[in-house]
Amino acid sequence: MPTFERRTLMPVSADELCAWHGRPGAFERLNPPFQPVEVEERIGGLEVGARTVIRGVGPLGSRWVAEHTAYEPGRMFRDEQKSGPFAKWVHTHRFEPKSETTSELIDSLEYELPLGGLGSFFGGAFTTATLERMFAFRHALTRNDLQRHAAFAGRPRLTVAITGASGMVATALTPFLTTGGHTVRAVKRTGTQFDASAFEGADVVVNLAGAGVADERWTAARKRLLEDSRIDYTRRLVAAARASGSKPKVWIQGSAIGIYGSRGDELLTEDSKVGEPADTGAAYLAKLCQEWEGAGADGGERVVNLRIGLVQAAQGGALSKLLPAFKLGAGGPIAGGKHWQSWVSLEDLLGVILFSAYTDSLSGPVNAVGPHPVTSAEYAKVLGRVINRPSFAPLPAFVLRAMFGELADGALLASQRVSPKRLTEAGFRFLHPMIEDALRFTLGR
Repeated sequence: MPTFERRTLMPVSADELCAWHGRPGAFERLNPPFQPVEVEERIGGLEVGARTVIRGVGPLGSRWVAEHTAYEPGRMFRDEQKSGPFAKWVHTHRFEPKSETTSELIDSLEYELPLGGLGSFFGGAFTTATLERMFAFRHALTRNDLQRHAAFAGRPRLTVAITGASGMVATALTPFLTTGGHTVRAVKRTGTQFDASAFEGADVVVNLAGAGVADERWTAARKRLLEDSRIDYTRRLVAAARASGSKPKVWIQGSAIGIYGSRGDELLTEDSKVGEPADTGAAYLAKLCQEWEGAGADGGERVVNLRIGLVQAAQGGALSKLLPAFKLGAGGPIAGGKHWQSWVSLEDLLGVILFSAYTDSLSGPVNAVGPHPVTSAEYAKVLGRVINRPSFAPLPAFVLRAMFGELADGALLASQRVSPKRLTEAGFRFLHPMIEDALRFTLGR
């Protein structure tokens, strides 16, 4: 019977490592973005009899039912496939103490492919490679999360209210926080009315709501939606938080580096002027971001405006839109490749949000970008190298303008070379300082 094992030293005790796996959101955190599944049902935690039903994403996604068959608190648990794509699947998770503050995570698998020897002949190598990618990601993510949370182990756990809970960032932020022991509340609303109970006793509000800037052409109706979902929404959100009678200690306000306009090769920090003097799409986006930040200016005792760069994540955002063309060998630099793109990995953005919640010295504008922006040409070259595809096909600016109108100049062609000066000065540690680090992690390459 084929077997697989992966071992990684973790920066916490075995008890804490086991506790992390047992908290709400652990399965979601460990679900690789390059091989996503949807949870249909979950009953219980790590104890014997707990049950999880998942389905692979896509038209050929298979249904998988697994039950926990063994559990030793602080040391191990085991899940076995009851029905699914394998003839047999037994997964043992072990947590071995190494010291009072370190432990070893050991994932051991015993499995059989369907169709016996024929299945092993045709699918054995593919399965081994898939398991290597999956567990390399899982172990790296677990270690990174534990390190992030350990940095604030001496501080009280937080109650965090999150808006935009169905968006890509919030969907990742919720399990990141809950596995760290924090309490998360999704801010719900009916029409224009918010459920004020989400704010009661909340230490932090993270406002990530807003319609996708680059999802559609900027028609008059689309602009109204962009403004309503950011500016008007945030004003009503602040009013609802005040009405709850407890002003949050920290208000983390979503914003974007589009606030700087298109600035060529200029290195931009939080001290740089905002806005775009020319009457272009970049000017519209800069004004939108300024009013968005202004709407949340009195949201909490301390307000942090996260000016977020291009988020690198396989499950959404710009990268997910670029991948199909690049996988076909039809990707390449945009509009000559000279304009700057300031980016941040999804995992670092989650870390920035946690860091901002706990770091009292941070307030006002904070550039949530990686420390090494790249040109469009460099980005295309690196992405092609990561997925092992050519990346020379240019996409002229006039084509983008014909396809997207004002949106092209506002969000796709704007040059923003942004520095995370305040994060760096405050001691934030980036997991993915280089674009290749970020792409390889999220794509499992």
